[in-house]
Amino acid sequence: MSHGGARPGSGRKPGSPNRKTAATIEAIAASGMTPLEYLIATMRDEANDPAMRLDAAKAAAPYCHPKLSSIEHSGPDGGPISYVVEAPAEALSTSEWAKRWQGRAVSLQSGD
Repeated sequence: MSHGGARPGSGRKPGSPNRKTAATIEAIAASGMTPLEYLIATMRDEANDPAMRLDAAKAAAPYCHPKLSSIEHSGPDGGPISYVVEAPAEALSTSEWAKRWQGRAVSLQSGD
């Protein structure tokens, strides 16, 4: 017979609130308005000062919209990104190039 240690199916299930958290959630629900609801109501009330509305929006935003994480782009093995530009087999003069790309917004700086 084993004594102590983790046993399958024992203990509180993940995500279930403890008594204190459950009591807090019930008290907030009984009060009629959560802090987030108050912030949103303050933000939407046009009678409030614009600075107050902006502060309420800033405070409520993290609870309504996820914060986007930044992504760093890099080349192979964390090195620099390399670009490959393939030139056409034949070299085009400026006028030939302009004819080929006619109808697109193009600015030509030099002559042939």
